[in-house]
Amino acid sequence: MRHLSIAAILLAASTAAAAGHESGEHENADHYPVTVTSCDREVTFDAAPGRAVSNDVNLTEMMLALGLADHMVGYTGISDRRSIDPTLRDALGDLPDLSPDYPGKEVLLGADADFYFAGWNYGLRVGGDVTPETLGEFGIAVYELTESCIHIMEKSKSTIDDMYADLFNLGAIFGVPERAEELVAGYKADLADFQATLPAREEPVKVFVYDSGDQQPYTAGRYAMPTAMIEAAGGNNILDDVASSWVQIGWEPVIERNPEVIVIVNYGEVTAEQKADFMRNNPAFADIPAVKNNRFVTLQYVEATPGPRNIAAIKRLAAAFAAE
Repeated sequence: MRHLSIAAILLAASTAAAAGHESGEHENADHYPVTVTSCDREVTFDAAPGRAVSNDVNLTEMMLALGLADHMVGYTGISDRRSIDPTLRDALGDLPDLSPDYPGKEVLLGADADFYFAGWNYGLRVGGDVTPETLGEFGIAVYELTESCIHIMEKSKSTIDDMYADLFNLGAIFGVPERAEELVAGYKADLADFQATLPAREEPVKVFVYDSGDQQPYTAGRYAMPTAMIEAAGGNNILDDVASSWVQIGWEPVIERNPEVIVIVNYGEVTAEQKADFMRNNPAFADIPAVKNNRFVTLQYVEATPGPRNIAAIKRLAAAFAAE
């Protein structure tokens, strides 16, 4: 069976969202109250939030993919509006950029927000002034990104299901569960069809995720989304035994474990090519198979974090793993 491309799925979701709002889909009082699990909390909603704020590109794209822009009063943590997927960018309309960085409480209070979609180290900081508890004092409900829950509680290894869970929960919170179900079903079918075409391997490809850093690399551990994406593409994160999410380590285990492919996360002032050149030109890495064979693949930040672009990124990873 042929399934829609990711871009087509997102476009269809946006179109359906507009139609749903016009028909009063959001006003279905029979749906409420609804309770969802957010990390270690149960959060109950008596109605759909009407003044929501999302933080970071990937979380904002989740909101837009579900057609929830009409429930939003702005977004934060996005330094450049152009980083939003072109198929979703128009849905932002006139929504303001409330803060290019993590927002303080005053930003959310100034926007009269009633809902904040963020995550730990995605707009929330343990011990910081913006947490579910501190915002709850002002009537602002918080839903936390599932991948990020490892920062405050025990959690199983990250899988693509974490991203699906967030879409399902957002669908429930905003009274559009059918829309979330349709979107996730499209992603699942697309991924399953693609994985059925992957050749069988005796051993998964050994992969290192290089986010940043020269003295010590910042990378993805067991609980970060790239580990799940690499596995879905037929590889194995050489650091999936590191019981952390995004984490700083030493170079020694990277050299010892001989990755065959290096995934570079592209963002910030240091480009992906500069990161690759750093490894190519450092004698300490000369014998690493990925460096020796120049097997680097780039993921944009938004592709390497949970969100609507994960499935397309898995396909790119698989292509890189297959190349010799």
